[in-house]
Amino acid sequence: QDETLLPGPLTEALAAVRTGADAMPPDQLEEQMARQLGKDWRDLFEEFEEAPAAAASLGQVHRASLKVSTGPPVPVAVKVQYPGVADSVESDLRNLQTLVRVTGLAPPGLFVEEVVRVGREELRAEVDYRREAANQTRFRELVEGDAGLVRAGVRVPEVRGEASAERVLTTVFAKGATIERAAGLPQEERNRLALPDGAAPDAAGALRVAVQQTDPNWGNFLYDAESGALTLIDFGACREYGRGFVDGYLRLVRAAADEDAPELLRRSEEMGFLTGEEGEIMLEAHERSGMTVGEPFRKRDAPYDFAKSRISGRISEHGAAFMEHRLTPPPKEVYSLHRKLAGAYMLCIKLGAVIHCRDLLEEVLENYTFQDSK
Repeated sequence: QDETLLPGPLTEALAAVRTGADAMPPDQLEEQMARQLGKDWRDLFEEFEEAPAAAASLGQVHRASLKVSTGPPVPVAVKVQYPGVADSVESDLRNLQTLVRVTGLAPPGLFVEEVVRVGREELRAEVDYRREAANQTRFRELVEGDAGLVRAGVRVPEVRGEASAERVLTTVFAKGATIERAAGLPQEERNRLALPDGAAPDAAGALRVAVQQTDPNWGNFLYDAESGALTLIDFGACREYGRGFVDGYLRLVRAAADEDAPELLRRSEEMGFLTGEEGEIMLEAHERSGMTVGEPFRKRDAPYDFAKSRISGRISEHGAAFMEHRLTPPPKEVYSLHRKLAGAYMLCIKLGAVIHCRDLLEEVLENYTFQDSK
């Protein structure tokens, strides 16, 4: 939400850092695949489509058929990272820091040095496809071990390690269109997609487990209209949160849901959102913003209508006060968690979901053991 308040030139600079590259020419693709999987990499595949089926900021995806020892070839998606992309984005981040320092474009409350530092950490993790493969395998095991998620048709594609490496990731192909295309379905089905018995994209997913996929891109959730399955893909932006942080954040959400302002401010100071030296303007902005974030979890006797709530606009309306009066950057975990939470809210808004969110929060709290009794 901070970026909506940035000066135009700085917003353009941030956008440039995120801009995806053009598709790799054939010779570059060949070189990258040979470097990662060996010069005989084509022997792994029965078919490999040269033209990418999709492209993003770090790489491109190709359809292919993977040979197996027994049975027919397996349809797969092969994600290939652009050569040198990590160094390129790292350079862009350094240039952005220099631009901000020289021009003074960023408001002091943005703490842009911290934003860039956290962004750099996330980038280094995201460019390691072996790490992403491990994340995806872990999420697949979590989903398959949850009867409710299996019953709801939630799936995570299998990673094929024999055709994966540090800069190449091969997974079983998943059918489906991006989830926002389900916005015209009946209300019951849209609610199910927004909340498939606790799947990762739901509004309370950020509260449910300490391991999160924090990229809210709707393209990471594929809906198959024929089977009703919801497939989760792209686990490069996974983040694991420490128990101390999860304890504190759950208490913050509970205070916001209960409209307990003194408790919200006390917990915020304990977690490092506030220093205790803030003035009235900042404290009021923090309180109101926090209360808005907790709003979906407030009502005990009625579902929350995301489409009618205008919640995303009301969360960001206090940004100007943050930019001018914030005295400390938020905990580093918040950058990814709030990206996740904002994306979940936006998805629920897009789907027009109407959900009993208070029940979700109470279920989480009932089944969660805090490390201390504070």
